[in-house]
Amino acid sequence: MSTADNLDPRLLEILACPQDKGPLLYFADEQLLFNPRLNQTYPVRDGIPVMLIDQATAVDSAEAARLSAKADAEGVQPTFSE
Repeated sequence: MSTADNLDPRLLEILACPQDKGPLLYFADEQLLFNPRLNQTYPVRDGIPVMLIDQATAVDSAEAARLSAKADAEGVQPTFSE
């Protein structure tokens, strides 16, 4: 992954889930944004977040637990505070 694939920190501060308007967790190494409230992920393609509801992927409880645990272990913070 190149540094061009990382999202601008200023963009991350304002990114919200288009469905519930809440904060997301960004995993740069997996190029995805995760909504732990809805158990959905949004892809990041070529450094651009694809924030379309119809492009979201529902994840099962095991994947949601993995992503939540990874966020805790790596100190991944929500895109903004509610």
